[in-house]
Amino acid sequence: MAVHIRLARHGAKKTPFYRIVVTDHRNPRDGRFIENIGVFNPAEPAKLEIDRERLEYWKSHGAQPSATLEQLLKKTPAPTA
Repeated sequence: MAVHIRLARHGAKKTPFYRIVVTDHRNPRDGRFIENIGVFNPAEPAKLEIDRERLEYWKSHGAQPSATLEQLLKKTPAPTA
């Protein structure tokens, strides 16, 4: 099972928000998912909330982030504790 981390679109017409989900690559974009690890709201101001621990867990287990998610993660630095 090839696991991907990608955006699933939700919201109303012309006002989308996206859930960051871990899913099998064969599932549809907005279909079944294994785990919901965050939310991205592109409305001004754009807001990205993600569980970094779970993101690293899934990456360490072979999950591949989508290209769009990679770009979002590069723009949003990880919080320093």
